Amino acid sequence: MDLNSIILIGFYIFILIYTIIIHEVAHGFVALWLGDSTAKYADRLNFNPIKHIDPWGSIVMPLFMMMIMGFAFGWAKPVPYNPYNLKDQKWGPVLVALGGPGSNILIALIFAFFARLITIPAALKQAIIHNFNDWSAVSTMISGSVGSIFFEICILVIFWNVLLAFFNLIPIPPLDGSKLLFAVFPLRTEVLIMFEQFGFTFLLILFIFFSGPLGFFLNMMLNIFFGLTI
Repeated sequence: MDLNSIILIGFYIFILIYTIIIHEVAHGFVALWLGDSTAKYADRLNFNPIKHIDPWGSIVMPLFMMMIMGFAFGWAKPVPYNPYNLKDQKWGPVLVALGGPGSNILIALIFAFFARLITIPAALKQAIIHNFNDWSAVSTMISGSVGSIFFEICILVIFWNVLLAFFNLIPIPPLDGSKLLFAVFPLRTEVLIMFEQFGFTFLLILFIFFSGPLGFFLNMMLNIFFGLTI
């Protein structure tokens, strides 16, 4: 693996970490806007990675996945908030939950706009998109071209933000989309507790038995945002 590929992988991990941090901080800012200061007093409304990094989920797991499988995913410490402090007890938790994915979608749109303004051939943009995480291939494509390098960085930012946003919108606990589901379709406390308790089991079932539809959905969202860059 050449130096350019190693640098690209570094950007890949760095962007992943800050995508997760921004997602979590956005939850806290929306909660503060709605009347809850828990995240503020916990000193979590900042972008200092030391405050947010989960050693296992933010460092060990992404590096392990990168070495074994060639791609990575991860998580940060959840930003705390107290739903009983929110001005709106029904929709407040929903807005807090949607703050994370909403921030990711906004960032993806901004970087798609910037990427569209980069003046490199459309064919090269399509080639970079197609090979954006094939480190050897893409490092050759972008070598010596400042525009191509910035385009690749934009694509990495879009990739992580779209992936994190729309994955978290899946309505399964503990993902953010579950808060919207439970607000629209109120459940009895016993049923709600059951869903919360077995949420990770449901996610595991989703990954094992519905990985095809899940991959199709996430790829469709990525293609929509990637299409905005050309």
